[in-house]
Amino acid sequence: MRITVSGLPGSGTTSLSRYLAERHGYSMISAGEVFRQLAKEHNMELAEFGELAKKDASFDKMIDARQKEIARERDNIIVEGRLSGWMVDDADLRIWLYAPIGCRINRIVFRDQVTDEKTAEQLTLEREQCESDRYRSYYSINIGDLSIYHIILNSEHWYVEGLGAIIDTAIERMKTGETSG
Repeated sequence: MRITVSGLPGSGTTSLSRYLAERHGYSMISAGEVFRQLAKEHNMELAEFGELAKKDASFDKMIDARQKEIARERDNIIVEGRLSGWMVDDADLRIWLYAPIGCRINRIVFRDQVTDEKTAEQLTLEREQCESDRYRSYYSINIGDLSIYHIILNSEHWYVEGLGAIIDTAIERMKTGETSG
């Protein structure tokens, strides 16, 4: 089974992906972690590194191509990233996590240890716009088009275990053939 988990920064995609990988014994690849690692290696903030990636498409395309390659080579994998639902053509289950901006900023402030919420919000919104522009430019993808996703969940309302339980049920139903398609 190939499962993609996508959503905007701070929506909980990495946490849900880790939960699902551990719970089901799947492997996991995360575009966000790769992107953050590259930013760190270049001694840059995420928004600043996003601007660099905007000027040099090879950064995004390298991450996207690697995700596609790994997903194609492996079974029982969770592919986490903003574009993973678009990039993994043969995904069995595509999940989008939504959370309001205030909720996401609180998570980002905690995760990235940012002290100023206003700065975190400004940087996050700039990052989202930058990414949206790049996806449209590189692949003609409108990140706001959620029509490709099988499940869309508001992560503000559940902890990762609650979200996981919903997806666990979907996975079990898929394994037993209890789906419409």
